[in-house]
Amino acid sequence: MTALHTGPLSRRAGRHGNRTWFVAGKAFAWERPFSKADIRRFGDKTPPGGPILAVRVADLGEKEAVLAANPGAFFTIPHFDGYSAVLIQLPEASAAALREAITDGWLACAPPKLADEYLRR
Repeated sequence: MTALHTGPLSRRAGRHGNRTWFVAGKAFAWERPFSKADIRRFGDKTPPGGPILAVRVADLGEKEAVLAANPGAFFTIPHFDGYSAVLIQLPEASAAALREAITDGWLACAPPKLADEYLRR
């Protein structure tokens, strides 16, 4: 069972009209197409193909660990420097890695009581 099956979860359009998933009013995952500025920062490199999902992580240390553990599908861009979230190239991510990332993102944003209830299951 993933955190998505536990309780207060909503999905709606976020600030830029992309689908965004929330727990207790906090976004923990959202569709993240590249902006024109993002694409310019790639320079001559081809940006990763989409769709792309952004997912919160608990802190910057976890971000580095997640990126190191999933180098083929998980990545970051300069816009996310200093921000506790990773980007996931969905076609390249395994179902298990994606499930774990979404659950961890949910846990990172859920109120402590709700997160504790989930972890005690």
